[in-house]
Amino acid sequence: MKMEPKIIERQIINLNETQTKMLISGWGKDVFEASVVEKITYLSDGLKVKGYLAYPVDQSGKYPCVIWNRGGAKNDGAIDSFTARGMFGQIASWEFVVFASQYRGNAGGEGKEQLGGDEVDDILNLVPLAKELHFADSGKWGMEGWSRGGMMSFLALQRNHNFKCAVTVGAISNFKQHFENNPQSINHYKELIGGKNLDDEIEKRTAINFVESLPNIPYLIVHGAADKTVPPLQSIEMSRRMIELEIPHRLVLFENGDHYLRAHRKELDSLRKFWYEKYLNG
Repeated sequence: MKMEPKIIERQIINLNETQTKMLISGWGKDVFEASVVEKITYLSDGLKVKGYLAYPVDQSGKYPCVIWNRGGAKNDGAIDSFTARGMFGQIASWEFVVFASQYRGNAGGEGKEQLGGDEVDDILNLVPLAKELHFADSGKWGMEGWSRGGMMSFLALQRNHNFKCAVTVGAISNFKQHFENNPQSINHYKELIGGKNLDDEIEKRTAINFVESLPNIPYLIVHGAADKTVPPLQSIEMSRRMIELEIPHRLVLFENGDHYLRAHRKELDSLRKFWYEKYLNG
């Protein structure tokens, strides 16, 4: 019998003086002073999986929750402690509780990553963890995913409709196309996915195939118009399907924006904050 999801280890991230100066320079003093970020180990399908938890310093209220899904695979795209302290601390400073998974098999966690297979459970198993935190409003959830994390978000939302809004940035919404357009990575993807019928597994991960089974919630879909890693047409096509299905959403394409939207972060952060405040605080 598999054990229920729960947090089994928590460790607050403390930065040294140099890192603290870098964080304040990059994310702002408010982010540093108003948030706490922890590395956590939690149980998912009986496996010890690594992840992060972030929350406001002021724990006197109850705050809506956001699940943040990372991109990449294995160590490529894994979130280090410094980045987590800034990135998740920023969302926490907006007065939300943040949960993020490194996915099974990564960062010292147990199990094996499957690039959109069983580790979707690692996302969904973050939800029960909120009940362990007195400051988390376990009835209000948003979801965010970048790049491959956008694909993971769609896969998770397909299975759990109890979310009030979602944000994707540079999302892989057509994994089949992404797989076929990256021949240098095909063997890597095959090794991760495994399975006897690779074509079926790829189709299952292709969100454009199952838009009608996603929850009818507001989506903020953001992409760089000059993204060379995941073509912006993927988000445009996702928007087209959502228009056909009358799913509420906003599509934002940043002019000359790369995959990480490096030159547009302030505007992007304002959009993300606005989306969560509008749809999670109501």
